[in-house]
Amino acid sequence: MAELVPFAVPTESDKTLLVWELSSGPTAEALHNSLFTEFSQFGLLYSVRVFPNAAVARPGFYAIIKFYSARDAHRAQKACDRKQLFQKSPVKVRLGTRHKAVQHQALALNSFQCQELANYYFGFNGWSKRIIKVSCISWKQSCQGEEEYLSDFSLEEDEFRLPKLD
Repeated sequence: MAELVPFAVPTESDKTLLVWELSSGPTAEALHNSLFTEFSQFGLLYSVRVFPNAAVARPGFYAIIKFYSARDAHRAQKACDRKQLFQKSPVKVRLGTRHKAVQHQALALNSFQCQELANYYFGFNGWSKRIIKVSCISWKQSCQGEEEYLSDFSLEEDEFRLPKLD
């Protein structure tokens, strides 16, 4: 079954992974790069955010990873949970939990993110900002051994522009 991936900031809990028990050895930036490399194998990522553990917990980090696709997030969770990935000890990976009281308004992606999403799913240069409508009408009639053709072809083209966000 196909999944609809909207051109909006992903807010659904089934697109969000919580990763914890990340080592305290590397820097937050190094962990960010490692997590991005590891989890982007499963699909296009909206964001990877790395945070230090709370002062009451043992030293280390946790991360929140957002996918555009719930299917990709689910596959990543299944494949990466309790695996060593890029460090000596295994990490824990869980899908986000839903809070019914919280309603999120869909926020539009910026133009770079829209292009990144389109390139990922449609292929680089496999899409256009132009909307093209092509219509072709043809008719063929045979009269007394002669063929008569009527054909009408039209092409309309408009440039699609994303609204500017202030």
